[in-house]
Amino acid sequence: MKFSFLPFLILIAITSFAQKNASVTFEKWLSLKSVGAPTISTDGKTVVYSVNSTDWTNNNFDTELWMYREGQEPVQLTRTLKNSSTSARFTPDNKFISFLADRGDKTQVYIISVNGGEALPVTKDEDGINSYEWSPDGSKIAYQKSEQESKKDKTLKERFGAFGVEGEEYRQNHLWVVNFNYDSILLAGQTPCYTTKTDSTKKDSVVKIKGQECYVLPVPKKLTTGDFSVGGFAWSPDGKKIAFNQQRNPLILSSSSADIVTIDIATNKLDTLVKNPTGDFISRWSPDGNSIVYSSSLNDSVSNFFKNNRLFIYDLTTKTNREIAQDIDEQKFVIDWNKQGLFLGALEKTRQKIFTVEVKSGNTTAVPVPLDIVGSASFGRQTDLLAIAGRNHDGLNEIYVTKLRQPLKKITSISTQVAGWNTPVNEVISWKSTDGATIEGVLLKPKNFDAKKKYPLLVVIHGGPTGIDLPEPAPGYVYPIVQWVEKGALVLRINYRGSAGYGEKFRSLNVRNLGVGDMWDVLSGIEHLNKKGMIDTSRMGSMGWSQGGYISAFLTTNTNIFKAISVGAGISNWVTYYVNTDITPFTRQYLQATPWQDMDIYLKTSPMTNINKASTPTLIQHGELDKRVPIPNAYELYRGLQDRNVPSKLIVYKGFGHGINKPKERLAAVWHNWQWFNKYVFGEKEEPMPVE
Repeated sequence: MKFSFLPFLILIAITSFAQKNASVTFEKWLSLKSVGAPTISTDGKTVVYSVNSTDWTNNNFDTELWMYREGQEPVQLTRTLKNSSTSARFTPDNKFISFLADRGDKTQVYIISVNGGEALPVTKDEDGINSYEWSPDGSKIAYQKSEQESKKDKTLKERFGAFGVEGEEYRQNHLWVVNFNYDSILLAGQTPCYTTKTDSTKKDSVVKIKGQECYVLPVPKKLTTGDFSVGGFAWSPDGKKIAFNQQRNPLILSSSSADIVTIDIATNKLDTLVKNPTGDFISRWSPDGNSIVYSSSLNDSVSNFFKNNRLFIYDLTTKTNREIAQDIDEQKFVIDWNKQGLFLGALEKTRQKIFTVEVKSGNTTAVPVPLDIVGSASFGRQTDLLAIAGRNHDGLNEIYVTKLRQPLKKITSISTQVAGWNTPVNEVISWKSTDGATIEGVLLKPKNFDAKKKYPLLVVIHGGPTGIDLPEPAPGYVYPIVQWVEKGALVLRINYRGSAGYGEKFRSLNVRNLGVGDMWDVLSGIEHLNKKGMIDTSRMGSMGWSQGGYISAFLTTNTNIFKAISVGAGISNWVTYYVNTDITPFTRQYLQATPWQDMDIYLKTSPMTNINKASTPTLIQHGELDKRVPIPNAYELYRGLQDRNVPSKLIVYKGFGHGINKPKERLAAVWHNWQWFNKYVFGEKEEPMPVE
């Protein structure tokens, strides 16, 4: 929405010429807008949602807020130059919309009237704010932020320079609370000046600075202190307490031992509610404030990977727990707990649904919503209206307003972006793998598919491994699927063992069988299509990112059926990965051992074990600063392939971590894959990237 229009047209003109047989350019595809995160006002009359777009000029993916009011067309609410506006909330009286944005002074809470106008800051925290929530009566804002650098740390840095101790490079996150005075904002109107010299009261909430009337920003009060870190948090319905996740530090591994604690706003008294050996995470308070619903794995340290998470209700009066939603065999999340009920979301194969919980029995019932995917939902507190972000398989995400079990009213038109595109036909197919497991995948075919013809096949493998591929009109990330299908290929996106949506037993099928079982699922899927006479097995390729990159690397060193493979941020050696990654429990839980306990299982599942069998031309793509799958994995695979004289190329995306999250570098990664597979699968001369 903020990119320069003329350069964008020039880029389209260049790549339209370069991308042979493709009517949709890479830039146009990467510029698709998307919507999500709907928030509905308590009276149900106003909806705020996010619109994500591509800003080529500033090389970022921008998120801005849009507003829909009953009986009106949606309007853009925020424009934050070079940064995004996120985390929209309605003030409890529905007069203002608050959000987080960095407008040159760290990330702060801003508010804007539902009637429009300029956004005004209501915090001025020198360290910036991570997250925030309104108190139920709207008189306060609680926010979480990182601690300031200590004087000791500053002195050490000044004397000894920069160094870090592994596992100790962090600052704790704590809660703060700040008063909010509606009158001061209304009196000052749109005056964009402010001060924090005095606390906010109705008497002195507006002052004059150099003759200009300004509203006073109140001084925040620190709520939590100590050698621990605050994660997610939620106000009690009466506004007297906040429940939060307390963990040792903010590092990712510390969350596995998080507890749920409440703090009394008036006295700062802490009370630990839930303290299991593994991570406990607050989701919602009950409407009456007598209970909370939370997620936990109790004593099972591996639940957060391949086992189902578990939901519990904790009764603050009796101090007892009871499990709910045991009849949902899948990962589940709490959408809301309000006067209409307790609502959850969960996948059922390639569909995501809403469920309601009968609180006393803990049993669930699916709520009929005429969408294949319900991404998120927001309930109005004083009405039975709700806003939903979701889609059917053949469309893009849209925002809807509805009542439970009533027809949907669509308030966005995002799918019109792909109207007229030559998008693939998506078909969910299934087959039996080598060990008899039923595997599903999404097969993408051209609209003019000819059952008598044999097509080149490209296999695209998702990450996770607990990710999932769903039917959609324009999938991709860094893989130009739309363009390849239009070029005349079939694309198979495999929900291999371990994928979400198929239950805990299915997600556990690759425990101590990583790579091996995944390879069975890929090869059996190819054989399934071959038996139907659909594919030309002499023209096949495979690719994937993260866990999909690992599986592609495993296929590189354990098969020779592909003409080309692309390994994106993939693991090449589980030992190398284990000692480098920021989530070491992942490896020892899937392989059920450390390398020093069972080197055989690490050898069995590592692509490098069979590097001497590799012969497939392999492209390796990796982020320079990747902590999840550190880059030594890429260099190890590349060196092994080079020593074997296997055609290979390693491309390092400078300054990036595990994902390529800027549009220009993502465009480069798309081109690198396009060139690689066109050369080796389609037998074409390498097509240069446009430079003019």
